[in-house]
Amino acid sequence: MTDVAAEPEALTDEAILARFQRTKNQPTGSQTLGFRLVAVSQAERSVEVEFDAKAELLLNPMRQIQGGYMCAMLDEAMSVACMVASGMTHVAPTAEMKTSFFRPGAPGKLKGIGRVAKWGRTIAFTEGELYDAEGRLLAKATGTAVPTPFQQYKK
Repeated sequence: MTDVAAEPEALTDEAILARFQRTKNQPTGSQTLGFRLVAVSQAERSVEVEFDAKAELLLNPMRQIQGGYMCAMLDEAMSVACMVASGMTHVAPTAEMKTSFFRPGAPGKLKGIGRVAKWGRTIAFTEGELYDAEGRLLAKATGTAVPTPFQQYKK
């Protein structure tokens, strides 16, 4: 018998995906964006997400998705990629983010890709893309985030 506590077992990609899909505590911002996690790859430190861009919530006067909401979608994808890259032990609040817009977005289903380009002790570099239902690139973003253990974040 040993006095050393066992390390928690690492979560599989499937377990992380299932955890997100069955949560009852989805943040209101995620709900507003119509966020749904579709795929997880810890090996690639990436996620694929889906957003349901509702016309009554997210459109500007030109009937296009307001750019701030597109930024929020990219931020969400990149932040979730950070959680996945950490093995679900950290959150990673965004310190800064740059977004480039390539075309306007229309209401409906959008696909987001979030990935962690580099995960360090004190900073993570993130990338994201947002696509429309036809697979056309709407926007790209890069960001820096601050990895923070879940326990420390709750204080």
